[in-house]
Amino acid sequence: MNYSQYSIAELIEGFVFNSDSNSYNCIFCGDSTKIGYIYQIDNQLMDAKRYIEEHLEQEHKTVFHELIGLNKRLTGLTDSQKNILQLLFEGKSDQEIASDQGLGSSSTVRQHRFKLREKVKQAKLFLAIMELVDKRGEDKQFASIHKEATMVDERWVITVEEEKKVLESFVDDLTGRIKQFPRKEKRKIVILKYILNSFSEGESYTEKEVNEKIKEFYDDFATVRRYLIEYGFLFRNKDGSTYWKN
Repeated sequence: MNYSQYSIAELIEGFVFNSDSNSYNCIFCGDSTKIGYIYQIDNQLMDAKRYIEEHLEQEHKTVFHELIGLNKRLTGLTDSQKNILQLLFEGKSDQEIASDQGLGSSSTVRQHRFKLREKVKQAKLFLAIMELVDKRGEDKQFASIHKEATMVDERWVITVEEEKKVLESFVDDLTGRIKQFPRKEKRKIVILKYILNSFSEGESYTEKEVNEKIKEFYDDFATVRRYLIEYGFLFRNKDGSTYWKN
């Protein structure tokens, strides 16, 4: 998942509110609740927001545990730093952490905590620097990456201008249909994003309905449907009876 698309406040809460569909969505598993519906857990009735909060507690333990469990590529944290943060979150003292991690003395733990605080300061400064760069227009405007991207790598690095050129090359101006499905990964992702725009957030689809929507753009619906799932554009339940766009 592409957690960088969320604000710090959203990451801390563990869910986001989608005003288009009037729903609360869990950022870890995609489970959602809709305003106006009443939900039940263990004989307790609750509104949409309370249910998603309860869902986080029951299914994900805490937001902290979900975030700390992400790999180093996403967090930049070593295993040792993760272990120390885990123990700090549990309220352990410096001496208890030193004993648990075999660090010798509590002063060593304090040094680790100091380094972690330094990372926070550095992150704040880096964000400020990047905002200034963006305001001056010295950075190319990159096309958006959807929040549920299964793997964010160089395939997704494409500017808005490049994305526009791909659409001009592969989409018929008059019909809106895809003239040829691209082989190159970057172009493929642009076309999949284009097709995805026809799906509504918060709405469920049968496999037949998904196929019909895809056929409006391209005849080989089975291949496109597979790619939409593979790249995280669409989700489906285990038996494949229901599909949805997060």
